[in-house]
Amino acid sequence: MTTIDDRRPTACDDVESRSTVRIEAAGSAPDRAVLDLSGYYAGRGWSARATDRPFGYRYTAVGDADVTLRRSQISGAIRGAIPASDDYIVQWLTTGHGVPDVLRDRVPMTGDVPMLFPTAREFVFEYEDYDQRVVHMSRRLVHEVADEQFHTGQVADLGIDHLRVLDPAAVTLWRNSLALLSRELRTGGVDTLLWHTLTRGTAAAFLRMYPPTAAELPPAVLLPRRARLRAAVEYVHEHAAEPVSVSEVARAAGLSVRATQEAFQRHLGVTPMQYLQHVRLDHVRRELLHADVGTTAVQSVARRWGFAHLGRFSAAYRATFGEYPRNTLRR
Repeated sequence: MTTIDDRRPTACDDVESRSTVRIEAAGSAPDRAVLDLSGYYAGRGWSARATDRPFGYRYTAVGDADVTLRRSQISGAIRGAIPASDDYIVQWLTTGHGVPDVLRDRVPMTGDVPMLFPTAREFVFEYEDYDQRVVHMSRRLVHEVADEQFHTGQVADLGIDHLRVLDPAAVTLWRNSLALLSRELRTGGVDTLLWHTLTRGTAAAFLRMYPPTAAELPPAVLLPRRARLRAAVEYVHEHAAEPVSVSEVARAAGLSVRATQEAFQRHLGVTPMQYLQHVRLDHVRRELLHADVGTTAVQSVARRWGFAHLGRFSAAYRATFGEYPRNTLRR
């Protein structure tokens, strides 16, 4: 049995109309489980089989485009690849066994402890005889709340460590936020002001468990009268992995090239290109901190972020962070 309802409710006076997501799938055939479940994740290479008990599965999801609360239950074993996704997906097991990433992280699920899927890249999971709770949150929502709380700006990557050891108090806050969200889902649905407020609270609780490591925007750009400078800085952060020119930064801010250069120098004490270099150095540092020392070369990471001359790169890195990049990698 499979049903999907993606309807748009009638708009009310105070709340913008938003899409309701409802998914139900259940059955007793491994092939059908693969067909149903892989479709919800654009998965590939999925397989399922019975264990020492009759095979069966059930999958439910309800929410809206920003947050869905899901439950996946399988009597049996299932494995497959999930491609990179824009969603942040937190999941935990109440029963059973599972390894979210069997090829790279190889960290098994522990009891009732939440774990974030590594959705920035493809990963291969493997679960057996389990009852799993899953929360999907849209990138738009999480990044919007992150900007409000941490002043991250319009960045493509918040630098979240999906394997970080979670603070028990943050986990409690997360569970409490989900309890409130579930209650509103049952009583009011997704087209209420309270649902909208609670989804933002859930994103905030998520960021308490998994705080962004992306650099905060400089305080100097947060004043309302410097909105154009902030737009320029956000453009630099968002496009740091691409070729960037001062004229492109100026266009994003609605300023002339000269005015952009003067604004950066006056309020940030650097040129636009110097600011871009610092942002790229931050990205290099984050990669090195989480890289495998046995398979990662500093030079390859540096080149990926636009640093061609290893000696000058190492000097700039040491001047910024107080250590050479090879020392960061060996931590």
